[in-house]
Amino acid sequence: MADRPLIGISTYLESSARWGVWDLAAALVPAGYPRMVQQAGGLAAMLPPDVPEHAPDAVARLDGLVIAGGPDVDPARYGAERDPRTGPPAHARDTWELALIDAALAAGTPLLGICRGMQLLNIAVGGTLVQHLDGHTEAPGVFGRHPVKPVPGTRYAAIVAEETAVPTYHHQALDRLGSGLVPCAHAADGTVEAVELPGPHWVLGVQWHPEMGEDPRVMRALVTAAAAS
Repeated sequence: MADRPLIGISTYLESSARWGVWDLAAALVPAGYPRMVQQAGGLAAMLPPDVPEHAPDAVARLDGLVIAGGPDVDPARYGAERDPRTGPPAHARDTWELALIDAALAAGTPLLGICRGMQLLNIAVGGTLVQHLDGHTEAPGVFGRHPVKPVPGTRYAAIVAEETAVPTYHHQALDRLGSGLVPCAHAADGTVEAVELPGPHWVLGVQWHPEMGEDPRVMRALVTAAAAS
């Protein structure tokens, strides 16, 4: 494409990260995310946590938005008590990414939520989460794989028509779907693996980690939508 669309990627904010002789606080994101955007024809921009009031200005400068994977969302965000197996909260990131999602939905900016990003999308429109499920994670720090089956007639099925094995690493999932969201892919155990908002704007969430695999179709679809928006 002649003009590469600018795709923002939300980032981690870590109190300690090491490189060379340094051990410092850092805003970071796994390299698979920007590499996936670049290979799909986009330009990648990192979006570290900021005050939520800045989210509309940030989104206004973007052609598309990726909400990346990461830690568990604070259950208070969807009105639930904390399960002992839920990880520690990342309050600044929750606040910033929910504001980014709200801004993208309001502006009609193409949006892709990945793992935690799909869960936050669901919460942003009034949904809830299952705080723990088994069978979707290997050993700590090791991605597994399992097949996901598209729902015919959905946007995701138009992108990936066949059942596909995908890289997975999660112990939470969607429970009650938020307003307007429809499931567009499932795992064999019935877990919702992808959701979308039908309508003119491109909004998709996937529970797996496409940045850890070899299938570029989901990101290419986002970049194509961003170039057309």
